[in-house]
Amino acid sequence: MPPTVKLTAQRFGPEKANIVFGWIFAGHQLGAASAALAGGLSRTAWQSYMPAFIAAGVLCLIGAALVLLINRGRTPSLATA
Repeated sequence: MPPTVKLTAQRFGPEKANIVFGWIFAGHQLGAASAALAGGLSRTAWQSYMPAFIAAGVLCLIGAALVLLINRGRTPSLATA
């Protein structure tokens, strides 16, 4: 996604942006695979997707709370200067 590539380049510099974005993409794919596996396991074990749905919601709330902890007043890195 172009905004992610641009933010990665701004934060880590154009020299490292490709490698860092590759790791971001790999992490995204691992997360998607884990979510699909958890949904399947939930359906097999409890005959319902509800436990996987609730777990995903809780993880989203934790992620939203962590975003609030990001320090926005930090000085820019030397890579963006």
